[in-house]
Amino acid sequence: MQQTTVVRARTRSRTRTEVAFAAAAAALVAIAFAVPRILSEEWRQHLYAASAPIFGIWGPHLGWGTGPAIAIAAAVVVIGPDLARRLPWRQLLVGSWLAAVAWTFALSMIDGWQVGFAGRLTRQHEYLYEVPGVHDIPAMLRGFSDRILDFQPDSWTTHVSGHPPGALLAFVLLDRVGLGGGAWAGWLCVLVGCSAAAAVPVALKALGAPEHARAATPFLVLAPAAVWVAVSADAFFAGVAAWGIALLAMATRLRPGWPVIAGAAGSLLGFGLYLNYGLVLMAIPAGAVLVARGFRPAVPALLGVALVVAAFSTAGFWWLDGYHLVVQRYYQGIAAERPYSYWVWGNLAATVCAVGLATVAAAPAAPRGLAIRDLTAPSWAAGTPMTTQLRQRLYCWRTTVDPVALLAAAATVAILAADLSGLSKAETERIWLPFEIWLLGATALLPRPAVRSWLAVQAVAALLINSLLMTNW
Repeated sequence: MQQTTVVRARTRSRTRTEVAFAAAAAALVAIAFAVPRILSEEWRQHLYAASAPIFGIWGPHLGWGTGPAIAIAAAVVVIGPDLARRLPWRQLLVGSWLAAVAWTFALSMIDGWQVGFAGRLTRQHEYLYEVPGVHDIPAMLRGFSDRILDFQPDSWTTHVSGHPPGALLAFVLLDRVGLGGGAWAGWLCVLVGCSAAAAVPVALKALGAPEHARAATPFLVLAPAAVWVAVSADAFFAGVAAWGIALLAMATRLRPGWPVIAGAAGSLLGFGLYLNYGLVLMAIPAGAVLVARGFRPAVPALLGVALVVAAFSTAGFWWLDGYHLVVQRYYQGIAAERPYSYWVWGNLAATVCAVGLATVAAAPAAPRGLAIRDLTAPSWAAGTPMTTQLRQRLYCWRTTVDPVALLAAAATVAILAADLSGLSKAETERIWLPFEIWLLGATALLPRPAVRSWLAVQAVAALLINSLLMTNW
């Protein structure tokens, strides 16, 4: 009886902590939306985001996707947790991916086919605008850096200039195989981006947390981030990077063929460097995986990265040149006027909108997963070398660390680094998608009785954002 009372008290205490964290995050979001409406019109104009901290405009609306989105959300809330526990592994992965695609597509259809999906990537500042002008791919790669800076007759459009050539190359190749136009490009982004709902569980299971992998899948399916997965190229970037981390995690198991898997992981992460300069920060979660499970896959993974770098460099694009020119281009535009004093914390509010309050509610449980649980071990004899002590301590940590907490912590560090750099002022709800999906994995730490409630909170947040705002980028 006494033990039951203690358990109930701990449960109530944990629930209060989760709600307190979620309430604090909700307050941050509310303040971030309120501040631009309180301060002067002149200051507000320099934000260049009418619905700051989200990049978009206010415009309450419904669409033919509203009903299906509500139905999908209700189904995931009601049966998702049970299916996640019971389905065979491969069926769970495929089902999670397809459910995420359905949820994402339904949300986009709230805005309509052209505005919400097929027309997203065809606008003047987007990638597809430049595709018809690329007649010679080698020449495009050789001359890419020359067209990054603004105020030239042949300057690239905003998104093309702000990224390495891999992003444009992907859409050019899609067009060359006969799948041109905004709809096919949109499906590429949605299908690859939503595959992260399978990649994250694959990584968690490979790192020794199969139950957490299953517990996270309903939240990965019903993520508010789906609002920006449909349809932005950043969703494509996120999917590529997610599978890079997932394959690296699989390689740490050292099963037959692991060097090939590690090399493939490195190739995907290397290609990510040529999709988005910011994906250099994926080295943080990749490093966390290696620290937690062993460094043997590092060599073939780095070889995979090197092969991609060598291919682009040989083709004529040098990554560092592009990066330095992009920083100059960044300050040639509205970024020079956007106030860092707002966006350095407004970005974090936008991230909360993308990952949802359930992710924040899970945050208090994460630090426990990073600590060594058996504090009595190891014990060392007098004179034990420091290197031996460190190796033993690392071994103890590896056997107790929770992969969910580890990857969420690594993603948090990456986001904070990007935020403090000042090179991500606004639009981070989509720009940070490659990191946000690993934060969503932390929802596996939520207690089972509260899962459906938190899933409902996630779904309501996504529907409200998509229905109250016309998001754009």
